[in-house]
Amino acid sequence: MSTSTTQRPPQRTAPAARTGRIDLGEGRRAALLLSPTFLVLALVILYPLLSAIHQSLFSSQSGLDADGFVVEGDAFVGLGNYVDIFAGSDAARFYNALWNTTFFTFTTVALEVVIGIAMAVAMNRAFRGRALLRASILVPWAIPTAVSGLLWRWMFQADGVVNTLTNQQVLWTAEGFAAQVAVIVAEVWKTAPFIGLLVLAGMQIIPEEVYEAAKLDGANAWRQFISITLPLVRPALLVAVLFRLLDSLRMFDLPFVLIGPRKSSVETLSILAWDESNQLQYGTASAFSVILLVYVAVIAYVFITILGADVVGERKPKPVRRRRGVTDPPVVPTMRTDPTDPTETKVTR
Repeated sequence: MSTSTTQRPPQRTAPAARTGRIDLGEGRRAALLLSPTFLVLALVILYPLLSAIHQSLFSSQSGLDADGFVVEGDAFVGLGNYVDIFAGSDAARFYNALWNTTFFTFTTVALEVVIGIAMAVAMNRAFRGRALLRASILVPWAIPTAVSGLLWRWMFQADGVVNTLTNQQVLWTAEGFAAQVAVIVAEVWKTAPFIGLLVLAGMQIIPEEVYEAAKLDGANAWRQFISITLPLVRPALLVAVLFRLLDSLRMFDLPFVLIGPRKSSVETLSILAWDESNQLQYGTASAFSVILLVYVAVIAYVFITILGADVVGERKPKPVRRRRGVTDPPVVPTMRTDPTDPTETKVTR
């Protein structure tokens, strides 16, 4: 009595791309093509960063040797520069610059988001003269920051345009809160079009059918803006806000040109680092720069961690959590006869 057996077809081997394997030749080729980019990044980013960290561990000192001659040089102080910054003679100036940097950053970015979204909505509407409106809105962003600072310095003079229009006598370019307001106004005027441009790019890809369906459902313009426009432009808006946060934390040229150096009301961390290097205190200046780098990195990490789903890509789906005591129903095996062989049965699940 012979028993018939079923021959299984040969299994196909999954390609390397599906199994997650990477061809060594392709990896080497990719590394070779990317090596110039890595080299440039190492020269312009890694080396200056390591050099600044190394320089921050030294302090410029001068004195007299045993023969009475003046000796100048850098002495290794370890973390002494950082201790002086946080709890030493430079602590008050550092905390003031840190507060000014934080205040300017979050104030200007908040105003730029509101004004930028309004600009994007205005530029997105179809009307006669829209091209002229877009060009006029983007002009402030195209002006160099130093030129913008000189322009606003002329407007904020004691006998300038601002005091003439408001019929006031305010020293905008001196010390105090007026100087901070001048910096905020000039910064928002220049960089709000940047956010407006990115938000406009996000609004351009929204299908018009979505708004037509909302109109049929009875949604007014404000409801369409809240329920359709803002959720769909949220990824572009978050990218714009992230770029502006990183840029505002490094604010230097606008308050430096508009108000001037050594003004405590507008002195930022970048201006403080420049002033220390101008006084030939390169160790302290490097320490200020490293602290600013860490501060920027922390702000960027927190921002991306909280809102990273729309900035760095789609978030992975979370695993489904099952309630306690709830299990999958059991799988009952069924017997099925192979159509090619009546005498053989297979177990299927």
